Amino acid sequence: MSSATPRQNAVVAQPAATADEHRAAVSTFARAFKTAMGAVRRLRGRDTHRPGELSYAQFGLLFGLAERGELSASELAGLADVAPATATQMLDSLATAGLVERVRSERDRRIVLVSLTARGSALVATRRSRYEALWTRELADFSAAQLEAATAVLERAEAVFVEIAAEADRA
Repeated sequence: MSSATPRQNAVVAQPAATADEHRAAVSTFARAFKTAMGAVRRLRGRDTHRPGELSYAQFGLLFGLAERGELSASELAGLADVAPATATQMLDSLATAGLVERVRSERDRRIVLVSLTARGSALVATRRSRYEALWTRELADFSAAQLEAATAVLERAEAVFVEIAAEADRA
């Protein structure tokens, strides 16, 4: 059963490749994907080597707040791909630095909501412009259609890992 999203279904079909060509292309993509994920892991691993600077994961929390607005710590943890307890510790540091503020939910006092401060918003804007420049430079040679196809492929790659995790949970 395919878990294709509407974007994935919109990918324009290309001339059919032979089964061997397709297997080779899938294998090449898988290697490139694993290499890219390794680069992300190495980036996250460097976090502990830069005292006094915000970590990649902390920026994940800040970017999540910038994109989604006020969220609970557990929602932010999911966005940044960290454990809720880890997110809470990181939010302590971010609050101390004046980048986020916490308030109790008026609907449910057990929930603490987190939002960006003006200082946090400015920091995210600065980092976002730096990252956008890198992405723009590295992807300048690709058309919008090619980038849409790449997005669809990455969404399918995510579905592979979701399926693998589901199988592991059933085992």
